[in-house]
Amino acid sequence: MKEMAIFMLKALTSGKEINMAEKTEGDSIYLSVKLDAADKGKVIGKDGSIIRAMRVLLSAAGSKQGKKVFLKIED
Repeated sequence: MKEMAIFMLKALTSGKEINMAEKTEGDSIYLSVKLDAADKGKVIGKDGSIIRAMRVLLSAAGSKQGKKVFLKIED
């Protein structure tokens, strides 16, 4: 899941460093991302549409493995 999220984030951002932490608890995967301030708006999108779509894709991919995936953008 982490690789998939990083792939999507690199496509949306300026390609600068993306720091992601992954934490697994049981059947849940928590992904926490720290982005450059200039890239946050690109990733969130208008009214949160892009980040919502990314979360849907990650959830769908996780459900095939029996996992729940949560994506959070840190400040």
